[in-house]
Amino acid sequence: MRLSEVAQSAEPSATLSLNARAKAMAARGEDVVMFTVGEPDFDTPENIKQAAVRALQAGHTKYTPAAGTMELRRAIADKLEKDNGLHYEPEQILVSNGTKQALYIVMLCLLNEGDELLLPAPCWVSYPAQAEVCGGRPVTIDATGTADLKLTPAMLESALTERSKLLLLNSPCNPSGVVYTGDELRALVEVALEHDLWILSDEVYEKLIYDGLEHVSVASLGPQALEHTVTFNGLSKTYAMTGWRIGYAAAPRELIEAAGRLQSHLSSGPNSIAQKAAVEALTGEQDSVGEMREAFARRRDMIVQGLNAIEGVRCRRPQGAFYAFPDCRELLGHTYAGRRVEDSLSLSEALLETVKLAVVPGAPFGAEGYLRFSYALADSDIENGLKRLAEFVGMRED
Repeated sequence: MRLSEVAQSAEPSATLSLNARAKAMAARGEDVVMFTVGEPDFDTPENIKQAAVRALQAGHTKYTPAAGTMELRRAIADKLEKDNGLHYEPEQILVSNGTKQALYIVMLCLLNEGDELLLPAPCWVSYPAQAEVCGGRPVTIDATGTADLKLTPAMLESALTERSKLLLLNSPCNPSGVVYTGDELRALVEVALEHDLWILSDEVYEKLIYDGLEHVSVASLGPQALEHTVTFNGLSKTYAMTGWRIGYAAAPRELIEAAGRLQSHLSSGPNSIAQKAAVEALTGEQDSVGEMREAFARRRDMIVQGLNAIEGVRCRRPQGAFYAFPDCRELLGHTYAGRRVEDSLSLSEALLETVKLAVVPGAPFGAEGYLRFSYALADSDIENGLKRLAEFVGMRED
């Protein structure tokens, strides 16, 4: 079989691949602690589930418009106005089967062959693959040498070429958990606008911010920013709705109309029942959001303290999302229980096979020598996982 170049070059998601291996081990009866996939361990709130039940009973089981129901698009527009200070008409909203699909479709609308997507690294593993599938070229800008793992205007300027088309910003960031301030974003937006870049702003973790920090939407930084930014968000993280697959994009009308046309051919409209549940999530009571955030903040403090207590591991305190991203470069270049560890991939494989600890290597995020730990799991699992990491480090033989 002769596969296409796109299919041949596509690498599996590092997070999903390792999670699949860990789950297979667990299915065989092995005791695995999994810090891999970014998925809240909380159940979807009851009011949202009941809205889905009502939708089923009322017969809302048919196709919806390709860009989503007007009811949900209006609820999203209201949310963006209320929470983010962004004015969009419902017709400027695209609802997709998860935020990942929205990102793909918008990139298909904006990228021509060879156009560049600028990515501050560390960044989510799927961004580069998405650009390549859409004919673009991902250009990672290494921010691991900065004190806070953040992109600076000078770094952005130095990465620009005549093919630069898009800048993708993700705050709070997966995997680092960093949150950009309004001033930091404004300085980056000034560079982007000066060079006529589109800005893709992935804000899916906006409700999971700690220590009194505030989320700032890129598009809120002035009329030009609004015209040149596509705002992405979804319900998976905020409302523990990962399996419901509802994400969205907000942008100028011409772009959203084009994206809707593409989506009509790619997948038709999103799930009709999930869209009804999404309306309830956005317009119903929000107590569950604060409860999850409080639990994540406590777990964050627990895991960061535990990681920093282990020799050779250094972890910044994440400001948002639910990931710890420790620097483990001091653990590389050594042998543990007969296994030589040279990079983050071999380190994560050694952890899985020796102490049954599943974590994600930093290399696919553009940060070699780092590991990503999701702390969206029970306190007891976090404690157990930290003990296993310390046990592994104690196995060093050289």
